[in-house]
Amino acid sequence: MNQHDLLNVRHASIGEAKTAMADLLEKRSSNYSLDAALYNDPHMFRVDMEEVFQKEWLFVGMTSEIPKKGDYFTVEVGQNPVLLVRDAEGKVNAFHNTCSHRGSVICNEHRGKVANLVCPYHQWTYDLKGNLLFAGTEMNKDFDLKQHGLKPAFCKTGGGFIFVCLGEKPPTDEFDEFLDTLETYMEPYDVENTKLAVESTMYERANWKLVLENNRECYHCSASHPELLNTLLEWDDTEDPRAPQDFHDHYNAQAAKWDAEGIPHKHKSFGAVQRNRIVRMPLKKGTKVMTIDGSAACQKMLGRIKNHELGSMRILHLPNSWNHMQSDHFIVFRVLPVSAQETIVTTKWFVHKDAVEGVDYDTENLRKVWDATNEQDKVLGERNQLGINSIGYRPGPYSETFEFGVINFLSWYSDTILRHLK
Repeated sequence: MNQHDLLNVRHASIGEAKTAMADLLEKRSSNYSLDAALYNDPHMFRVDMEEVFQKEWLFVGMTSEIPKKGDYFTVEVGQNPVLLVRDAEGKVNAFHNTCSHRGSVICNEHRGKVANLVCPYHQWTYDLKGNLLFAGTEMNKDFDLKQHGLKPAFCKTGGGFIFVCLGEKPPTDEFDEFLDTLETYMEPYDVENTKLAVESTMYERANWKLVLENNRECYHCSASHPELLNTLLEWDDTEDPRAPQDFHDHYNAQAAKWDAEGIPHKHKSFGAVQRNRIVRMPLKKGTKVMTIDGSAACQKMLGRIKNHELGSMRILHLPNSWNHMQSDHFIVFRVLPVSAQETIVTTKWFVHKDAVEGVDYDTENLRKVWDATNEQDKVLGERNQLGINSIGYRPGPYSETFEFGVINFLSWYSDTILRHLK
């Protein structure tokens, strides 16, 4: 079989996968889990990458990770290496991390600082806005530098969060409204004056949707997350139908204090099934932040915050992020698929930029709860994947009270795929 035939086979298989996926999603019951192929088939996974992760807005990191000119970090979205860099005007730019000469990756390190972007293969040099500055004297006299800059990716920021879209045209939905609200809700934290204290990267042998499904419910929390439940109230948000009156009383008492300090807290959601959501939730009475004993994690609070009991402002962004903003630190989570049954989960903890490790905060204490929780979720996700791979698996029903967040996520996923496949 020659290369042309192989290409036709590949296109045929992807085309067949798209047709099969559309059929499965159109026939699915909205309150049941997905068919096994949508969790474990490599062709279906390819469709996920093309129709979700190469077309939708993705969370990649925080602006305070690259505070100064020339600071950069890299991220891989499937087979697409992406570079985030701050230019001389302070703007955060996103580029495909591939040289316009012969395609080599330009920045090989996870993060660093550069004056210009220099490809290590043949030293083609770009400025921080992606313009090609130097291509050597070996190119012919008609060679036009202006035609060979780095390929940009769409990039937007809001409240210190950085999002990219790898598509030819980004979605025109409620995203800008979400970013505007995020800017308002994140103002008290003054993200530009925070720093990355520590991060972890976890490899999970499970489909990315199973990772998100697990996050979108706390049905499993009481049996699996003792460290987390030292401080976390299991209700998903202030509109959770399971929440009892004593929770609402506790929330109202905390909300009065937040209002007095000018701290935004009311539930905000965007999209028909809460694709983007922001809500501030109180933690358990007598606790301050998500540490093992609920005590402060850092001696320097963030931004203009004065109240230690700020609860956790939960920020959800589908398809790949959930986050917890607290009084003295915040935590961001990023999910990126690797294959049909492999996912990378990155967790980052941020503190005030002037906080001194070993004096104002201890990284082990800072990360202990979520290190334990992440590992517990990894085990749950991998067991879930193994069961779904069985010939005995059949889609099962979700609880409309305990698992409504999962139902919402899969409704968003299904609607998004079908919209892109039309």
